[in-house]
Amino acid sequence: MIINFDNMEEKCLPEFKGGKGEMIAKMHTDEMGKILYGKLKPGDSIGYHKHETSSEIIYILSGRADFLYDEGKEAIEAGGCHYCPKGHSHSMLNNSHEDLIFFAVVPEQ
Repeated sequence: MIINFDNMEEKCLPEFKGGKGEMIAKMHTDEMGKILYGKLKPGDSIGYHKHETSSEIIYILSGRADFLYDEGKEAIEAGGCHYCPKGHSHSMLNNSHEDLIFFAVVPEQ
């Protein structure tokens, strides 16, 4: 199956998972999970949440992301990847002056 993000409508998700601002995303969703191309503007975030039924892989395409992960903090730049296994918690913040562009896969388990 080919997923063409160029032909998808952008969705604006305000205060996603309790975060600040909005996440802008093009998303493919089915019973097996989600695959998305997303953007956080400077200062915006995805709120801290636990992955009860899924894991998540986030690859940073451009910009810089700060993650709160369980009890720690991680900073990742373009080309880096963050992994949150099932049963763990995380949040993502764009604490820079440029847009944060990322690709994420959230498989249901």
